[in-house]
Amino acid sequence: MPHLTLLLALAFAAAPVFVPFDGFDPNLYPVPQRNPPVQPAGWAFAIWGPIYLWLILGAGVGLWKKRDAPSWQAYRAPLCLSLAVGTVWLSVAERSPVWATVLIWVMLVTAIVAYLRTPRRDRGFAQGPVGLYAGWLTAASSVSVGLLLAGYGVLGALPAAYVALCLALGIGALVQWRRPGAGYPAGIAWALVGIAAQNAGLAPGLMVISGAAALGFAFWSVKGLRGPKTA
Repeated sequence: MPHLTLLLALAFAAAPVFVPFDGFDPNLYPVPQRNPPVQPAGWAFAIWGPIYLWLILGAGVGLWKKRDAPSWQAYRAPLCLSLAVGTVWLSVAERSPVWATVLIWVMLVTAIVAYLRTPRRDRGFAQGPVGLYAGWLTAASSVSVGLLLAGYGVLGALPAAYVALCLALGIGALVQWRRPGAGYPAGIAWALVGIAAQNAGLAPGLMVISGAAALGFAFWSVKGLRGPKTA
C-alpha cells in the first residue's frame, strides 16, 4: 500500500499535464455559468501546486520511514481511492459537470475518511497534506453543487452560492470538530478568501460572510499548529 500511495500521488499530480483544465465550460450547463459568484477567484486554484507536492512528499516519507507503521496504514486505503478517482476527474469534468460533481464528492468523502484516520501526532507528512487536500475538496465539492443548482435553473446564481457556502461551512466545522488540525481548515480558508475576492464589489453580502468565515477557519488553522508535532 505505501508504494501504491506514492504512485497514485504522482499520477494525481501529473494528470493536469495531460488534461489541462481551466474550470467547467459554462456552456455545459443549460443555464451557462459565466463568472459565477460561487466560484473562487482564478488565482485561488494555485493551491493545487502545494497540495500535489505535499501529498507526494508525505507519500514518499511514508514509504521511506513509515512503511509498516500501523498508524500510517490506517489512512492509506481511503486516500488511494480518493487519488485514483482524482486522477480521472479532469477528463470527466471536461465533458459532464454532473458526473464530475458525483466523482468529486467521492473524492471528498474518501479524503475525509483518510484525514480522520491520519496519525494524530504526525501533522508534517500525514495529517498536514491529507488535511489540506480534504479541506480544499470540501470547498470545491460544495462549489460543484452550487454550480449545478444555478446551472440547471434550480436556484439563481447568488442563492446557489449561499447554499454552497453553508454546505462547505457545515462540513468544514464538523470535520474540524472531529479532528482539529492546521491543514484542513487552511484549505477551506483559502477557498473562502478566493470566493470573497471573486465577489468584491459584486455581491457584498457573500463577500463579507465568506471573508468572516475565512478568518474563522484561519484561526482554527493557526490554533492547530500548536498541536503535537511528532509521530
